[in-house]
Amino acid sequence: MSTVVSEAPARPWTSPRPGEAPRTAFVLAGGAALGAMQAGMLEALFERGITPDLLVGTSAGALNAAFLASRPPTVATARELAAIWRDLHRSDVLPFSPATLIRGLAGRRGHLVSDRKLRQLAVRHLQFERLEQAGTPLHLVAFDLLSGNEVRLSEGPVIDAVLAAAAIPGVLPPVPWHGRLLADGGMANNTPISHAVRLGANRVYVLPTVNAAERGLPRPPRSPLIAGLHAVTLLANGRLQYDLARYAPAVELIVLPVVNPRQVGPGDFAHGSQLIKQALYAARTALAAHDAESVGAPNPLRAA
Repeated sequence: MSTVVSEAPARPWTSPRPGEAPRTAFVLAGGAALGAMQAGMLEALFERGITPDLLVGTSAGALNAAFLASRPPTVATARELAAIWRDLHRSDVLPFSPATLIRGLAGRRGHLVSDRKLRQLAVRHLQFERLEQAGTPLHLVAFDLLSGNEVRLSEGPVIDAVLAAAAIPGVLPPVPWHGRLLADGGMANNTPISHAVRLGANRVYVLPTVNAAERGLPRPPRSPLIAGLHAVTLLANGRLQYDLARYAPAVELIVLPVVNPRQVGPGDFAHGSQLIKQALYAARTALAAHDAESVGAPNPLRAA
């Protein structure tokens, strides 16, 4: 099943009734190579016994969310995901070569590289065939190039859904899906909080890959891919800032910190270990502070 989604209403947030557990969503943002951070964040969450009732992801976050949905929500699962990210190279996802670039730039096809490597990666690590078979309800967000709408995928072949949600326009081929032509959902909604709200979550843990206010680059881009990914990041950050303000009154938003002092870019797959380690330590610290808020200390994670 695919659902074309408009904005969810920003209803006033209320805590669950006494004795009623909150419906918890993990929202996993896109970010290409920066998706490695989410493995560290997830380990910190699972260490504290925090698990999702539903998963929402797009782009790299769709890959991570699908991996989680095929396994139990444990520290061991987070570490298994971290091991994959540590060993991942750009050629395992985006196998650029002079021949592929020439064919793409010559207009012989509408993308630069095949999605064959990405498909192999997904097939190797996902342990179910259809979205509706996920151990934790899984919803992936893509973008319909033909209609210009966000599309939430909740049923259907999981490999095709992951490829659709991660298909960077112009770089990877779009995925046909029941009369639609789907591409990376990060173009329109890189941190799809709105979908978690519409699905009924009242507590949302946001696993971002960039700080919402981040806009600059530490140095000039070295390739068209890096320049293009940065342009998408700028658009995504504007949407994230808007959604944090819009939905903070509607749900309990817990935004995990992004730590990237070396300003590793989304096209740089050489720093997975560093990103995971920094994210793990930062998330541990922030979640401990969040717990302290329950006894009266300020909550640094609660979106204002």
